[in-house]
Amino acid sequence: MTVLGIDPGLANTGYGVVQRRGGGMVALDGGVIATAAGTELGERLQRIHDAVCQLIDHHRPVALAMESLYFGKNVSSALVVGQARGVVLLAAAQRGVVCLDYTPQQIKGAVCGSGSADKAQVQRMVQALLRLAEPPRPDHAADALAAAICHANHAPFRAAVPA
Repeated sequence: MTVLGIDPGLANTGYGVVQRRGGGMVALDGGVIATAAGTELGERLQRIHDAVCQLIDHHRPVALAMESLYFGKNVSSALVVGQARGVVLLAAAQRGVVCLDYTPQQIKGAVCGSGSADKAQVQRMVQALLRLAEPPRPDHAADALAAAICHANHAPFRAAVPA
């Protein structure tokens, strides 16, 4: 099973692709889709959409796992993250890939065992779980790989429980 994880953002959208193999997982890809500040919003969103489409076409994931929107104190940044999430959802829908949301706490709990883990801890645990030589960088890529790991671990349970 191959899962594409996304950590949405306008300036940096993290992505990570993991594949379950036997009892473990391997990383197939990871990085950041960067868009330049000062570029027109529509162009930035199109860049994210096109890149996610290319990732889906290349890796053929069975699911896309995305970090759900966290409002915090900055509502304006939540709005642009929401727009980035929207184009990711559109890319997945256009290609028939199911898209699932996980809260930051669910993702951290699935990877670290604690929903309050910090970014460095998430990076180290992703490194350990995927047997990487170094922690994934930048943190957006690590967060996306963590989202993919979260879904890969939850998918068997989701399938076993009737809706």
